[in-house]
Amino acid sequence: MIQLQQIRTHSDELIKKLQKKHFDATELFHKILELDEKKRATQKQLDDSLAESKLIAKEIGMLMKAGKNSEAEEAKSKTTQLKEIQKQLEEEQRSLETQINELIPQIPNFPANEVPEGKTPEDNKIVGEFGTVPTFSFEPLPHWELAAKHNLINFELGTKLTGSGFPVYLDKAAKLQRALISFFLDKANEQGYIEHQVPHMVNADSAFATGQLPDKEGQMYYVTQDDLYLIPTAEVPLTNIYRDTILKPEDLPIKLTGYTPCFRREAGSYGKDVRGLNRLHQFDKVEIVQITEPQNSYATLENMKNYVASLLDLLQLPYRILLLCGGDMGFTSAMTYDFEVYSTAQQRWLEVSSVSNFENYQANRLKLRYKNKEGVNTLLHTLNGSALAIPRIVASILENYQTENGIKVPEVLVPYTRFSEI
Repeated sequence: MIQLQQIRTHSDELIKKLQKKHFDATELFHKILELDEKKRATQKQLDDSLAESKLIAKEIGMLMKAGKNSEAEEAKSKTTQLKEIQKQLEEEQRSLETQINELIPQIPNFPANEVPEGKTPEDNKIVGEFGTVPTFSFEPLPHWELAAKHNLINFELGTKLTGSGFPVYLDKAAKLQRALISFFLDKANEQGYIEHQVPHMVNADSAFATGQLPDKEGQMYYVTQDDLYLIPTAEVPLTNIYRDTILKPEDLPIKLTGYTPCFRREAGSYGKDVRGLNRLHQFDKVEIVQITEPQNSYATLENMKNYVASLLDLLQLPYRILLLCGGDMGFTSAMTYDFEVYSTAQQRWLEVSSVSNFENYQANRLKLRYKNKEGVNTLLHTLNGSALAIPRIVASILENYQTENGIKVPEVLVPYTRFSEI
């Protein structure tokens, strides 16, 4: 979240930066600065009134000592009037503060200089394509047909139990999911990420701190009676572990991982692009999170990008890496890499991971700081990535590893599945 001081001192520069995200902050900044000016003027009035009250209090004491009781009473009456004025000024201050605090979270994070210009996914920059797209001597089937053919995933049963977007995985498909979760967690552990089991619901403070509120409120499932949100990603509880925390340099970097189900309403998602496992309301994901010193965060982003790439290399899936353009980036992100796996059957790329640097945007909301070498409390940088989202990896394995008779299992997963073919 942007700081008010930044708006005061670099308003024009920041408005220009946000244009890369196709966000016009002119009116919003003007309103914030207008309220801030009123707030500071009100504060001056309050300070002057309090100073006057102190002088009158001294005067009352001197008048009482001098036996000038009637004059002292007049002074006391003036003090009473000043207290009423001060009460009104304090109320006005609180109101202005509330209005400013409601407006500032509506400003997205600023894109890094390296973020390319652009408005739509077509404008994203392809960093590279890796692996080999398989060729088939037969007509490959999409994963939903393979799932029906081999009795792996029952979409209709999920609709019966809950609704569309909640599939039921059967037998070897369920085992394949479990194998992927264990494989991803083990690999994260090898890289120094500390595994956590976290709640699958969070309070509004947690959702605000990582930027889901107010930006993505309509995309989250809300438990009305308990005022809790089902998590859209493990990023939310994992990062919030360090909310309201001051760390030491020797604590850094902090590396966290965790597996959770994720819940997203995905309102307005229809059509062939969401068929089967392409887009779900509930899905499993292993997440990685890092908290670093500001000067290290972009090296950390490259490290996390390379780590996610290594997982796809081990699974031997064809993939590409995209650097998202300003118009396609998330609200809270300063820079994002997307990973997409190619589906030969669907003849399209499927997003399986996003790896993002938020710089200090989340840390400011989290009040997450560390004491730097000079002993000054400084905001940290936060990063996170999917490593990986399970359903589309399952879809990619089913489609890219299919044979005329069944589906092979990637070699690295066989020790986890204990079978090599479906």
